[in-house]
Amino acid sequence: MSGMSRYAATIGLEIHVELKTRTKLFCGCPNRFGEAANRLVCPVCLGLPGTLPVLNRRAVELGIVASLALGCQVAPESVFARKNYFYPDLPKGYQLSQYEQPLASGGQLTFAAGGEARTVRLRRVHLEEDAGKSLHGDDAARASGIPGHHSLVDFNRCGVPLIEIVTEPELSTPDEARAFLEALKQVLEHAGVSDVKLQEGSLRCDANVSVRPAGRDEPGIPVEIKNLNSFRFVHRAAAHEIERQSALLAGGKPIERETRQYLESMGTTETLRRKEQADDYRYFPDPDLLRLRVDPDWLRRLRDQLPELPAARRERYRRDFGLADEDAEQLVAGLPLARFFEQAVVLGADPRTAANWTLVELGRLMNAHDRPADAIPLPPGHLVELLTLLQSGTLSRPLARTVLEDSFLSGRSPRAIVAASGVTQLTGEAEVAAMVDQVIAANPGPAADYRAGKGRALDFLVGQVMRASHGRANPAVVNRILRERLADFTAPAGTDT
Repeated sequence: MSGMSRYAATIGLEIHVELKTRTKLFCGCPNRFGEAANRLVCPVCLGLPGTLPVLNRRAVELGIVASLALGCQVAPESVFARKNYFYPDLPKGYQLSQYEQPLASGGQLTFAAGGEARTVRLRRVHLEEDAGKSLHGDDAARASGIPGHHSLVDFNRCGVPLIEIVTEPELSTPDEARAFLEALKQVLEHAGVSDVKLQEGSLRCDANVSVRPAGRDEPGIPVEIKNLNSFRFVHRAAAHEIERQSALLAGGKPIERETRQYLESMGTTETLRRKEQADDYRYFPDPDLLRLRVDPDWLRRLRDQLPELPAARRERYRRDFGLADEDAEQLVAGLPLARFFEQAVVLGADPRTAANWTLVELGRLMNAHDRPADAIPLPPGHLVELLTLLQSGTLSRPLARTVLEDSFLSGRSPRAIVAASGVTQLTGEAEVAAMVDQVIAANPGPAADYRAGKGRALDFLVGQVMRASHGRANPAVVNRILRERLADFTAPAGTDT
């Protein structure tokens, strides 16, 4: 055993998820992303003297739903505590969170990694409020319009309701960490508790990474990497940290327990501060909030109303729609796309055809035009209309792709586009045969190749006819007429085949 293979890694994750509520956790300020700095604030979330928090029932409900979706045990009682620390983005000087008595504990998540199913246990799910957002250097200058190097604080995010999901340290590789987070994102999105928009900070992650000599059961010294806001960054930061710690151990140097930050531009981590212990935060129950008691009937109703989760949806797609495993996986990975597909099926589309066009053609357009998954610009009925035109022979597949893009960009229905442009598939035998004859005459070499047994030459000739017809010819008719014509074809004298 040599090199970095002499060491094994352990990764635990702490995932912070913004809950999809209208207002903040302890006040009536809107819970909304993208507003101008410091517009969504009030005396309560700014921690001004004399203010009192009032707990948001909807936030508790969403926290319970998330816990149930992850198989956790919801506690009959939980307690909010003050987590005391001083930082510019925390105006109260403490964060309201849950410590000794969290909302839920236990639970697990099964996910696919490396072609195998992995299950990681969860330690706890608890409620807490978010802190503000600090802006430094160029970010601060862009936000304020004031040139120069300075720091600013936006308090809009103060008091936004979060759940923190803490895993047991049971992940072993960066690939597993990323696969776990992708599966968790699907569960939370399906459960309806968060929009899980990483680009807006709705899901952020801290990774605790430790390295030990291979074969030893006792874990190494954990190092925390803070505020990772993309799955790619989690993967890269964990990979770098494993490499860094392995090199220290190989050189006989100690690993310090600390908090580090990931430097995106360099792909490395650097020391942020000494790792705090729980005692450093001086947790104590918040005197302004009562114990949170969950009524058993309320819990039962929420359990009964739990939405369909990803595993069940994948199985239903395979069982009821006959989809391949890969198609079911890809659709379920993005809930808006899955809902679009299902609505198209309800409106009469063939499930397999609808899945193919949703994933391949619509997915291509979403990527090409940089549209987020929750902003599909055409209704499912337009896809159904397009597939009907395709099935009836009015459109060929190339034409249907063109019409879909027009509908995607303009919002017009496929029938309206076809009616306005007059572009339909050519199915008339005489017109297609004339094009075939022209293509054969212009390409005697490939025609002779096909007669000599080179099947790929036919694909070339079909492509030439489709190009000549501007994609309007029916490919099946083109194939048939080409085969008929080529059966009687004789290459002109002197043709080089």
